[in-house]
Amino acid sequence: MNLFFRQSKPRSGARVVGVLLALVIGTALVPIAASAQSYFGRNKVQYDNFDFHKFDTEHFTFYLYPEEQAAVEDASRMAERWYQRHSRTFLREFYERKPIIFYANDADFQQTNTVTGSIGQGTGGVTESLKERVIMPLTGSYRETDHVLGHELVHSFQYDIALSRTDSTRFAMHLLPLWLIEGMAEYFSVGRNDPHTAMWLRDAALRDDLPTIETITRDMRYFPYRYGQAYMAYIGGKYGDAAVASLYKMGGRAGVDSAFVYTLGITTDSLSNEWIEAVKEAYLPLTENRTPAEEAGRRVLARDIDAGDMNISPVISPDGQYVAFLSEKDLFNINLFIADSETGKIVRRLKGTFKNSHFDAIRFINSAGSWSPDGKRFAFITFVKGDNEISILDWNTGSIEQRISVSGVTAITNPAWSPDGNTIAFSGMDGGISDLYLLDLQSGKVRQLTSDRYSDLQPAWSPDGKSLAFISDRGRNGTNFETLEFAKERLVIMDTETLEMRVLIPFDGLHSNPQFSPDGRNLYFISDHDGFKDLYRIALESEDVFRITNLQTGVSGITATSPAMSVAAQSGRMMFSVFGNGEYTVYSKEPEELEGTLVQIGEGEQSFHAGILPPFRGVDEGLVGDYLNDPLTGLPADRDFSLDSYSAKLQLDYVAPPTLGVSVGGVYGSGITGGVGLFFSDMLGNHNLTIIAQANGSFKDIGAQVGYLNQGHRFNYGGRIGHIPILFGSSFVGIEPDPETGQFVQTISQLRQ
Repeated sequence: MNLFFRQSKPRSGARVVGVLLALVIGTALVPIAASAQSYFGRNKVQYDNFDFHKFDTEHFTFYLYPEEQAAVEDASRMAERWYQRHSRTFLREFYERKPIIFYANDADFQQTNTVTGSIGQGTGGVTESLKERVIMPLTGSYRETDHVLGHELVHSFQYDIALSRTDSTRFAMHLLPLWLIEGMAEYFSVGRNDPHTAMWLRDAALRDDLPTIETITRDMRYFPYRYGQAYMAYIGGKYGDAAVASLYKMGGRAGVDSAFVYTLGITTDSLSNEWIEAVKEAYLPLTENRTPAEEAGRRVLARDIDAGDMNISPVISPDGQYVAFLSEKDLFNINLFIADSETGKIVRRLKGTFKNSHFDAIRFINSAGSWSPDGKRFAFITFVKGDNEISILDWNTGSIEQRISVSGVTAITNPAWSPDGNTIAFSGMDGGISDLYLLDLQSGKVRQLTSDRYSDLQPAWSPDGKSLAFISDRGRNGTNFETLEFAKERLVIMDTETLEMRVLIPFDGLHSNPQFSPDGRNLYFISDHDGFKDLYRIALESEDVFRITNLQTGVSGITATSPAMSVAAQSGRMMFSVFGNGEYTVYSKEPEELEGTLVQIGEGEQSFHAGILPPFRGVDEGLVGDYLNDPLTGLPADRDFSLDSYSAKLQLDYVAPPTLGVSVGGVYGSGITGGVGLFFSDMLGNHNLTIIAQANGSFKDIGAQVGYLNQGHRFNYGGRIGHIPILFGSSFVGIEPDPETGQFVQTISQLRQ
């Protein structure tokens, strides 16, 4: 009998985040960073004890803890609406409720025991096959939570088909490439109006590097989510969206190549050629008379200077002399660097997670940092013991001089240092809902500025320290929480004393990354309203809008709303990251280059289809376009749910392949041999039970072992008890014959331990 205890804690080293096709399908937000963020040799850490409860809807059982109840109840309505949409697309219904496990934020999500191994920041959600669970964090934005949930529920339908016990035809999910599985999920949840994916396609078309189906199947350098979505959109646009679901069903039975022929009547090679030509014909004419990525400004941070392939979240110092940014330059993890803004030469790098025991990782996908007004310190967000903290770096020494956690706010993004140096504003999440907060650095007191279900992200101070600009889905024609119609983020300016808000909606598209000019009279921002992601300036007095860039690709971070631009509070110099040539490069512009050209009313309407995935058609046409444009069909009425306590019931996960054999004669004699292993766990993966039985001859040689592991706390504990007989045998034939019989005698010895 063995008893053991262990404390889950990080260890040094790096692990490249991977994808397990047959077992786990995850929603990846990051193509490069997900493989760069590193965790070699680490145990998953359980810092928090989550008090899980559950409630049922018609088709799902939701697992949650009380602090996130309000947001999860809204998400349950989203899930039932997605069920009606996907059920119609796949022509399939669930015959039992599927489990959906929500965590309040990504810091909590990374502690889940439902899947083994560490979960990096690039994973937005997971759907696994053992219990057909969807596991995901709330995002702080209802629009993004709805997107991730819709994506994961496509995987839920995919598994329901692949694991069906009523279908006599064998379905082999391993025959399907990742681009088809993930591309379908992304297309069914986003549709064809996606300027971020279109940016990737334009960049590849300009480089004549659009991949064939064979290429994206074999070469993981081509991000399967983006290119898979584009292929699925093309198939849906040409053959109808039902053909996309049929392709999946046939592909799991006959393989992808045969499925294309049987379902679409075309080979993969022919369709690849068609798609490549369609993308070029659609996008290349739109890039004429637009600025190539490499001419976006003065190139400062790039691979051939002193940075990496992915240089993101640039934050320029108040005097414009230095720029802090995040990069995979350290190879195994995303790290913080500070460079000279003129030469791009790196002058300081943060001691990474391998050498710094104060934090587990830097938050890099949807957050940037902020300089102190005197330019001596830099605030950024780290993952520490299951929560987010604000870390303040003395950049001259390279040491973290202060770490600040905020009670009740476990997820933090985008700190913004006030002009007087006394306050840091940030966007924080409590219970899965994002709001704005002010942290007094002297007293440590925190003041909450907003408290509602709207998303409030990316705060930036006005030069006089009286107002905050941020992005939100509030205001005129904002998100409707009754019908769950989601508005794209627009610009908001809030008076931090009176809390009065001024909502600015220059365009119909997405707005992000607001930054004040040094005189406070202008607000810079990024928008994709015409299908291209460009920089703009709005004059706050007249509300006239001016276009600063006119790029072929786009000003962008990792995701559509990731921070990608900053402006020096004193000098007015701007730094921004551009996606081009398959890389993220940081450029700068001087104040005189930020005037821009006046945008006329209606400008961009003709090129709106730059953000539509080919073939061009109305975004509300087809099965997918129709349901994405219809918020009411399938949406259940809003109601209150009573929570039931979670009961950790063990369920059989899988059976090790049983073996059976028969032995006759020989050293060990006649007998039956064989074995079987049974593996059980509860819904949350906290309790694990293993039962192993084996036979190795006679009744005396039957053995068994039972093991239990509890992973629900910081200290894991468990035990093993078993009886495994080991039989040794030998045979010896005498040298001389038996004197009485004249026969040679064979002696057989058996020993058991």
